[in-house]
Amino acid sequence: MKIMNMYLSKLYVIISLIILLAGCDYLDYNDNDYYTQEDTFNDFQRTKNFLTGIYSLLPEGFNSVGGAMRASASDDAEEIFTGSAVQQFNDGSWSSINSIDARWGASYEGIRAANIFLEHFNLENYEDLRFNDDYENLMKEAGLFPLQARFLRAFFYYDLLRRYGDVPLITNVLTLDQTNLVEQTPFQGIVDFIVNECDAIIPELPESYDSVPNKERGRTTRGAAMALKSRVLLLAASPLHNPDGIIEPWIKAARAAKDVIDLGVYKVISKYSNIANNRNSLEVIFERRLDASNLFERSNFPIGFEGANPGTAPTQNLIDAFEMEATGLGIEDPDSGYDPFNPYEGRDPRLYETVIINNSMWKGRPVEIWKDGRDGPPQERATVTGYYLKKQVIENVSLDPNNTTQAIHTWIFFRYGGILLDYAEAMNEAYGPYNPADLGLTASQAVNQLRSRVDMPDFPTDMTKESFRQKLRNERRVELAFEDHRFWDIRRWKIGPSTTDIYGMEITKNENGTFNYTRKLVEKRIWDDRMYFYPIPQNEVFVNENLEQSSGW
Repeated sequence: MKIMNMYLSKLYVIISLIILLAGCDYLDYNDNDYYTQEDTFNDFQRTKNFLTGIYSLLPEGFNSVGGAMRASASDDAEEIFTGSAVQQFNDGSWSSINSIDARWGASYEGIRAANIFLEHFNLENYEDLRFNDDYENLMKEAGLFPLQARFLRAFFYYDLLRRYGDVPLITNVLTLDQTNLVEQTPFQGIVDFIVNECDAIIPELPESYDSVPNKERGRTTRGAAMALKSRVLLLAASPLHNPDGIIEPWIKAARAAKDVIDLGVYKVISKYSNIANNRNSLEVIFERRLDASNLFERSNFPIGFEGANPGTAPTQNLIDAFEMEATGLGIEDPDSGYDPFNPYEGRDPRLYETVIINNSMWKGRPVEIWKDGRDGPPQERATVTGYYLKKQVIENVSLDPNNTTQAIHTWIFFRYGGILLDYAEAMNEAYGPYNPADLGLTASQAVNQLRSRVDMPDFPTDMTKESFRQKLRNERRVELAFEDHRFWDIRRWKIGPSTTDIYGMEITKNENGTFNYTRKLVEKRIWDDRMYFYPIPQNEVFVNENLEQSSGW
């Protein structure tokens, strides 16, 4: 693993080039701090900076795959820029040599940094501070440092786990020769490691940092560790890793999700539109706050707005997933109330917070997605599906070259709504839709908490496990759209072959101001079952003959 070998120098680069400032939540970059191992871990602030730098290695989420969202490699979106690397997922051209979104090196960089920290961190190194007035507070803060490092290491392993399955488990700092001889640990061994790490640190982590000196948000909490455990167990219980549908893994996943629910710290906030980019929300469990920028807006504003260069085009496939508000039925149901001549009327309210639809308002004017409209084809970089992305995009950012503004963006890894959906899925698979077992909350009750927020009807009370499963999967798709779930859900559910035909809507405007809507095929993608896992970058396999390439690659 050549990426890891960069740390073998006697000089330790402070990877906390990104420093979490006391009392602030933004990150400040500094690229000139080089210290020896002794300099780093004998100084409180430099030790803290090193730890904070490990947070900076977490994935960003926004436009993270060749400048595109990972959603564009799922049936939720199509990338407008055809030259984007994300298209390699869709046309089948990715490979172990031509790998994209690999994060093999990035994740092991984070793991090695955490191992360095855990190997060298020692509270006794700060005895020289014992006469400081704030010594007790400093030690209270420092006592949480190794817990955070263990969480981050576990998180990086989760990121590897969902891509590769079997990966090397490294929990200490290795030499160059050792790194080139490591062997893969089976998937379940990595799951067990992450779960055990979470179990070990959960009791010692704070529920929040309000009572911790400096009150720094964004650091690892008890809920974050619980949520990571829940998500990993859900992955392990899913069809990709549990093809025989053994119940016990589902029970474990349900209990882990219920632990987060029972913590009592988080809740479903009242407005769905207030979830994205809101790190102060009581629904957010763990997130990464990024520097102020307008790049995401520039790459997603409709093409008719100054400075826009849109990329993410939501698909008709996704639009079709939004049910009718009055009936709670899918649009394919003849009793749903759906009108194909007025296709966006009366839909699940989350549609209007997720997607910019034709003739809806954006920055004070209607968005003209119809043919020859200001935001429609045949303009270059106009949407190819008939829709633009709204969720996660901050509307009040200005791209006007005379008055350009930026905004802080927050990428949410875990939120309470996602945990409720994890719980509902696991409970249904273990006990069915309406049996609370000994947990006091049924699968149906959990998901209805999310539907009631947007005034959608509750799930029916007479569903089978199978029918509930399908409706819940649709609910998850809608609720968590563009939060980096669909791509992974397709894989863990093993539904890849059903996601290859990508549809959009062709829109024309009549002389009387009405519109014609015609469904169209945008792309027919390539799927091979080997794509349920990523290929290990081939250069890693060349360097280490003990690594076994992912099946089929």
